[in-house]
Amino acid sequence: MNWTNIKLIFLREVRDQLRDRRTLFMVAVLPLLLYPALGIGMVQMTVTFTEQTRNVVIIGADEIPPPDLVKDHRIVSDFFNYSEDADKLRVITDAPDSLSTANLDEKTRNAFRDFMKRIEIERATLLELADVQDEIYSLVESKERQKELTEREIALRKKVTSWFSKSPAQVLVIFPKGFREHYESGNKKLAAGDFDLEPGPRTIILHNSADEKSEIAYQRVKQALREWEAALLAQRLDSASLPASLPDPVQSTLVDLVEADEIAANVWSKIFPALLVIMSVTGAFYPAIDLGAGEKERGTMETLLISPATRTEIVLGKFLTVMLFSISTALLNLASMGFTGQHMLTAIGSTNASAIGDLSFPPMLSLMWVVLLAVPLSALFSAMSLSLAMFAKSSKEGQYYLTPLLMVTMGLTMFCLNPSIELTPYYSVLPVVGPALLLKALLLGGATSSVVWMYAVPVLVTSFAYSALALWWAIEQFQSEGILFREAERFELGLWIKHLLRDKEETPSFTEAGVCFVMIAMLQFVFLTSMQSNPNLLGDANGMVVVQLIYLIATVGVPPVIMAILLTKLPLRSLKLKLPSWKMLGVAVVLPLSLQPLAMELLSRLDPFFPPIPPGAEQMMSAMSEVPLWLSFVTFAIAPAVCEELAFRGFILSGFQRSRHKWLPIVISAILFGVIHMIPKQQFNASLLGLALGLLAVRSKSLIPCIIFHAIFNGTQVFASQLEIETLQDGFTRHLVTFSKTAEGLDTMAFNPVFLAVCGVVSAGILYWLVKLGDESPEAPELTPSANSHVAEASN
Repeated sequence: MNWTNIKLIFLREVRDQLRDRRTLFMVAVLPLLLYPALGIGMVQMTVTFTEQTRNVVIIGADEIPPPDLVKDHRIVSDFFNYSEDADKLRVITDAPDSLSTANLDEKTRNAFRDFMKRIEIERATLLELADVQDEIYSLVESKERQKELTEREIALRKKVTSWFSKSPAQVLVIFPKGFREHYESGNKKLAAGDFDLEPGPRTIILHNSADEKSEIAYQRVKQALREWEAALLAQRLDSASLPASLPDPVQSTLVDLVEADEIAANVWSKIFPALLVIMSVTGAFYPAIDLGAGEKERGTMETLLISPATRTEIVLGKFLTVMLFSISTALLNLASMGFTGQHMLTAIGSTNASAIGDLSFPPMLSLMWVVLLAVPLSALFSAMSLSLAMFAKSSKEGQYYLTPLLMVTMGLTMFCLNPSIELTPYYSVLPVVGPALLLKALLLGGATSSVVWMYAVPVLVTSFAYSALALWWAIEQFQSEGILFREAERFELGLWIKHLLRDKEETPSFTEAGVCFVMIAMLQFVFLTSMQSNPNLLGDANGMVVVQLIYLIATVGVPPVIMAILLTKLPLRSLKLKLPSWKMLGVAVVLPLSLQPLAMELLSRLDPFFPPIPPGAEQMMSAMSEVPLWLSFVTFAIAPAVCEELAFRGFILSGFQRSRHKWLPIVISAILFGVIHMIPKQQFNASLLGLALGLLAVRSKSLIPCIIFHAIFNGTQVFASQLEIETLQDGFTRHLVTFSKTAEGLDTMAFNPVFLAVCGVVSAGILYWLVKLGDESPEAPELTPSANSHVAEASN
């Protein structure tokens, strides 16, 4: 590798990008101008919107007991935390002179007059709606009554909404008739020592929480009514000669230990990680398209390829260029957003007398971590963007390919912003998620936290590893003539389906294998979503196990079989359904038995690394031991062995083997096999087993050993779940495993070290033999010699 060539290509590409006004605008001009403009605009809009006066209508003003709630068309300012909030509500009551003395134009005055007449007409409807909601909230046990009330509430709500949404008021408050009389009689009873008070008529507050103007007005009205109610209560206690502390038997004082630096850290921990991730991928977006698809459009790709630089050197030069612009975009956006956010939040905090105060920047060590974590993130996104851009023939097509990457990144960013998501060993090794959560923890807890430093090494190591893999993929893409010089295609769904059904190939293509995985994932999502809406199907252990069996067959087993029949000429070959050699059958029996203890021991050691198993998965594991042995064995051993192997070592692996790589199909199919299990602990275990199963499938050229392997591996767990601990302790297994109790009283199992060593030697020897076997193994006979030919003839 000649670094001089890489430097020359890097400088060439940087000069070309700097001549591009669009790139300069996206990298430098946009972040420096966008955030200040947005900040000023958002503050102005927020202030303008919240400062507008909202309208409140109060019916039954004569029923309001003292102290006065309304004065001069305003709620009394004493009932607000900030007295200026009283000026933001205009109150119209049904008092005789309220409308005539209000500062309203004639059109608005007439609208209020019509609205108050409509209230009198609809008063019975409003009262009924309030009664129905009270009964619903009282948790009616009868399902029929609950359904009846809900339907009635919906009908009444629609009727009220039809006229309230057109009204000039944002909030309606109705004091029912007899409210004041009931309150005063209650005061007299208390003063006389009679504490037997009956519930009185309820006040109705009508608003629309979906309307922001109504919601803002309602929050202010609710606060004022709460303070006014406290004043009424104080009067009542005083008139009854009762202590003012009577309603509050527990006197508490709120002590907030928050400091200005902690508030600032909390704000920056939400802004910086999200902005760093999103701007890193955005900064790589356009340069990657220009250096990939743009190079093809300009016709300069051929000139570049005949230069003395190798293709690897060309990719590295382009990669460094994209990475430079990605880092620059991310850091410039962070700096601009930081200064803008600091001034904007400080201004808002000082205006509202908030605790935000003077929002300070994070310490220098935390800012250095921001720059450091920007490197692996930019490298990952640059390599991935460059790889995807190589597929495209035009810049427009390149945007289509890179948009999903941007959407996935935004989803991961939103996940990291969740306050309940914290940095754990499992999350620390995930791409994008690890650096984002590490930066979040650094900004929150300080860069000197020992806990955070413990995760710094795995985050950085795995992030750079993912970046290296993405860069390797980009180099592999650039080595393919078919990718570099492919023509742009106009995609039409109907023609594509006809092409698949008419122009069949013997085995599935790489794309068809990927489509099969996506179809399985989508079917699983639909199935699981439908199960959540039908919880009765999972009422008992038998129901859960039967549903699991149907789930495996319908979502995992059926798609690869149907796709193999419809899309390939040789379905049996596509699914690797052929007789294996006797050696491979022996491997399929011995290898799972030797790997099982090793896998269980590894998972037990790594148990603190993974998040807890979801409750639904624990219920399913418990159901395994509660149902008959044959049903448990069929559901958790036979069905997964057949269905999952047909999908991942059959159709999907066959499609990936169409690539020119030797080990990549095994690795990709293993990773997809792990991903589909959804639970992190199972994902890790399934991915490792997927490597062994993929190797066995490739070397045996048959799916049957994989099915046997899978059935034995899962079957041993099924049989173990049916056994009592005493049985394992008294039988031959006492020489293989030992049991102990944790501090919580739970039984734990550990394998004998000698037994683990023997299993390790046997497993390593078999796997080494499979790796060295290569492609020299003879072709195994077909499962049915004439079946494939008949299928091929039928398809033609």
